[in-house]
Amino acid sequence: MSNSSEPNPYHIESNPLLVVISGPSGAGKDATLNRMEELGYPFHFVVTATTRPRRPTEVDGVDYHFVSEREFAEILKKDELLEHAIVYGQHKGIPKKQVREALESGKDVIMRIDVQGAATIRRLVPEAVFIFVTASSEEELSRRLKRRKTETPESLKRRIVTAWEEMKRLDEFDYVVVNRDGCLDETVETIAAIITAEKCKVKQRKIELRGGVR
Repeated sequence: MSNSSEPNPYHIESNPLLVVISGPSGAGKDATLNRMEELGYPFHFVVTATTRPRRPTEVDGVDYHFVSEREFAEILKKDELLEHAIVYGQHKGIPKKQVREALESGKDVIMRIDVQGAATIRRLVPEAVFIFVTASSEEELSRRLKRRKTETPESLKRRIVTAWEEMKRLDEFDYVVVNRDGCLDETVETIAAIITAEKCKVKQRKIELRGGVR
């Protein structure tokens, strides 16, 4: 008979994870997370605040919190962001309270963020799971950006060049997932499998928010 003070190997609880989904513009990060929500995955999906104009298919408070430059400056002044950056001339930031409360409730937290922001989160929360989502080729990435019809030729060129630079930082991530055209559900299943595998580790990650997060 085992000592009652010893841990019970048949009673295993997994720690909540912070999962960072990153990758170049056009890789399908938003579509992937939207599909995960549609399929009912029990995660807390972080809604990023941004000054980027809302696209016709986007919903405020669901895809992003769309705010003005003045509103974003006020949020920043109050130190309410876990991470923030200027991406293609527009501000984006992750609300601290949203992340902290979800983790404290025991929920896994998933956030989509650009590669620059992922580097910041890595410094603040090194035990997070970092997943790089990309297209199968530069040509496919370019086609997706063109299909949006939201970019000027100059902006499109800048995004493609930036994507090429971001690909060089792939080794900063734990996993890479190729989101091929027409295979969105496969991409979702792969990410879900990564999360399941992380929860099956004997030595689990323990998420601790650093950087004065309140």
